Amino acid sequence: MYKTVGLVVETEGYEAYQSAVRAGKGVILIAPHLSNWEVFGFFSCNNTPSNFMYQPPRQIAADRLLREVRTRSGVKMAPTNRKGVAQVLAALQAGEMVGILPDQVPGDESGVFAPFFDEPAFTMTLISKLASRTGAAVFCGFAERLPSGQGFRAVYQEADEAIFSSDLETSVASLNRSVESVVTLAPAQYQWEYKRFRRRPDNGEFY
Repeated sequence: MYKTVGLVVETEGYEAYQSAVRAGKGVILIAPHLSNWEVFGFFSCNNTPSNFMYQPPRQIAADRLLREVRTRSGVKMAPTNRKGVAQVLAALQAGEMVGILPDQVPGDESGVFAPFFDEPAFTMTLISKLASRTGAAVFCGFAERLPSGQGFRAVYQEADEAIFSSDLETSVASLNRSVESVVTLAPAQYQWEYKRFRRRPDNGEFY
């Protein structure tokens, strides 16, 4: 774990993120599929009471291994189901940090279409609902891979302020703008082949 944390040799916006953590009102950390989110997760959770949502693998052995690796830093893993949602809600209310990958494709009842780089993307509503209910600070970030194996730069940005809008569609659109903001810092390091546009608004079908 400490070797992984040591790979981060530069930071941007880390002080603001840490200040929000110390405030004890809860922090939602949006970590898209950009560069190495495992390094970013370990660094962000270091010495911080943390919870990360994840989609459990179908194989029990794989799930056990994933939990073992990701909990080395003391982070608590929350599955993407009702039990996991209850866990992260309680964590935010206790003033802890909750990390969520925002570009996973949600279930039918858990998302709405919102623009992402001018294309409609089926986007989770969970982050918006958690922010509205808890008033937690919301940051978006990633660990940018530096050239020539020099390590990583951990970048933290406060989310677009409209994420706290009481209008769900406005908030979700703001979430995608927050992700766009960090992706444009290192577009070559975004996982463009990920299933971000797996659903289309014309028929709602998977392809």
